[in-house]
Amino acid sequence: MMRGNMRSFGADSVLSVTLILVLSAARAFAQPQRGLVPGFFIFGDSLVDNGNNNRLVTLARANYRPYGIDFPQGSTGRFTNGRTYVDALAQLFGFPYYIPPYARTRGPALLRGVNYASGAAGIRDETGNNLGDHTSMNQQVANFGMTVEEMRRFFRGDNNALTSSDFYSTNHDYTPNAFASVLLQDYTRQLTQLYALGARKVIVTAIGQIGCIPYQLARYNGSNSRCNEKINSAISLFNSGLLKLVQNFNNGGLPGAKFVYLDSYKSSNDLSLNGTSSGFEVVDKGCCGVGRNNGQITCLPLQQTCQDRSKYFYWDAFHPTETANILLAKLTYSSQTYTYPMSIQQLTTL
Repeated sequence: MMRGNMRSFGADSVLSVTLILVLSAARAFAQPQRGLVPGFFIFGDSLVDNGNNNRLVTLARANYRPYGIDFPQGSTGRFTNGRTYVDALAQLFGFPYYIPPYARTRGPALLRGVNYASGAAGIRDETGNNLGDHTSMNQQVANFGMTVEEMRRFFRGDNNALTSSDFYSTNHDYTPNAFASVLLQDYTRQLTQLYALGARKVIVTAIGQIGCIPYQLARYNGSNSRCNEKINSAISLFNSGLLKLVQNFNNGGLPGAKFVYLDSYKSSNDLSLNGTSSGFEVVDKGCCGVGRNNGQITCLPLQQTCQDRSKYFYWDAFHPTETANILLAKLTYSSQTYTYPMSIQQLTTL
């Protein structure tokens, strides 16, 4: 996570952003799926990775117990005890199955959606290099490009079927403002590339309150705040720019596309402040981990977890529990409290 004077970000936090791409453009693959959207394509980091890192040489892997302890298929590579946010969202969309990881999906299954996310990935290619291999956002976009080419083979050249309807990465000596600007420039290019490949309904999420996660709380010794507000302030700069980017795209910057901004910063903050009313008894410690706040070392293989996982907001040093993910999905799906300019449900009806 971002530390000190913006010298470095955490393994996932240069883009602790989940980009969710909903393609509703292909007539040919609308038939296999009877839900609200015909295809669901997911980009991001460990918050939504569901197994793409399993065969990589990296410390950013979660294909061991107790990860997945509450998931029907066990330890699949999800960085939580059960379902991720996008697993829960896919169920709200009406999918009868979980969107599969790109690492093990080819052929016709690609038409219904795939998950490209990779733990430790970020907007910048160097993000997460200290942990080992991963699939950066640039490579995730490239993988989507290969998916589109494979789709075109299924559509026998009917290109219109695809497009018609509708922070430990070194940032050198950047100031917070300058680094946010660099990230937004790169992210603008990546989103524009996705648009060129056919993306027309896109949800981009703000970075959450990284300064308040157990990993940061275990290292922060501030006297005036529970959280590391230097990190949160820097994140707010990026989020503000991301909202303006979404507004620009929707106001003609990318004709024919509709972008929804998901305010993960506000939603996570609200749940932390009002944890009791949401059923959480612990909002500052991981259910599984080592040291202060269970955040100094993340969940280890075969480690004993907390007794009641449903009472914890955080599963480990970085990631929410299944209970939190499901609640966040429900809160952000039908309400506009955390989405702009419309709800995710409204986006699916366009």
